Amino acid sequence: MRQYLEVFIVVGAVLLAGGGLAQAQGYPARQIVVVVPFPPGGSTDTTTRMVSKKLSENMGQAVVIENRPGGGGISGAVAVKNANPDGYTLYVGHVGTLAVDVHLHEKLDYDPVKDFRPITPFMSFASFLVVPAASPARTVAELIAYAKSKRGGLSFTSQGHGTAGQLLGEILKAETGAELVHIPMKGAAPAVAEVVAGRADLLFSSYISAGPFIRDGRLRMLAIASNVRAKAQPDIPTVAELGIRGVEFLQWFGILAPAKTPDPVIRKLNQEIIKAARSPDVEKFVTEQAAEVITATPEEFAKMIAVDSDRYGRVVRRLGAKVD
Repeated sequence: MRQYLEVFIVVGAVLLAGGGLAQAQGYPARQIVVVVPFPPGGSTDTTTRMVSKKLSENMGQAVVIENRPGGGGISGAVAVKNANPDGYTLYVGHVGTLAVDVHLHEKLDYDPVKDFRPITPFMSFASFLVVPAASPARTVAELIAYAKSKRGGLSFTSQGHGTAGQLLGEILKAETGAELVHIPMKGAAPAVAEVVAGRADLLFSSYISAGPFIRDGRLRMLAIASNVRAKAQPDIPTVAELGIRGVEFLQWFGILAPAKTPDPVIRKLNQEIIKAARSPDVEKFVTEQAAEVITATPEEFAKMIAVDSDRYGRVVRRLGAKVD
């Protein structure tokens, strides 16, 4: 009886593997939807659209973007978690949704590890600390002094709860003693717009999102939240150079599929997304925006998520930050 059971298990495994392989060989047979958990116009949306366009050209099928803003990326994560695991609905996750939110929320409506299969990261960057052109602060030291002198302190926007923009603002507040009030938005574009309009005093933003307003003079960069200066903006100092430690956060973004998506489909998507992200025009655009194209195997991406979850979990606990 045991022999028959073992044969049954082996045959079943072979049939399942064969089914997954057959699915991958015919994949994609129709349109792929990539869920971006932010509004149009931000750094994530802009770069994902470029990568998706190349992916569509290379795979011979339409790849469309579906913007599902809310909760700093949580709404999009929940939507894809419940999608059919067939490779036709993908999710753009980031360090916030995959490595930070689980420590900020008492209860999260998805599990970053159990509910998704990592495919590959595609972009990383450090954020710039920016203020409106009308701000009296022209240096970080002046900004901190201004925050301490102003009744009620200063307000800072972020891309949403659990995003790098929030965490960096909280770290800056903790390290300097400045009074900073958090205003979460539904993505980078509206967060930047609030500061451009003067309704908020500062934010940490990618150059992709803030760049047009920096170039036309409506925003001013004070520093970069990194341990090294950006090659595309070498004159902007790091926050650490200015004597404030710990205000560093390397953001990354990657594409994931629902759990139980077959291995052959994951492998094919990994190869094709890397090919699209590494295309010369995508790399040129990303580099010019003080960002970097990064790619990895699914296993390497899973390890990246685990390492940063441990790292930023310690930061969240030290700050005592909570959303709920």
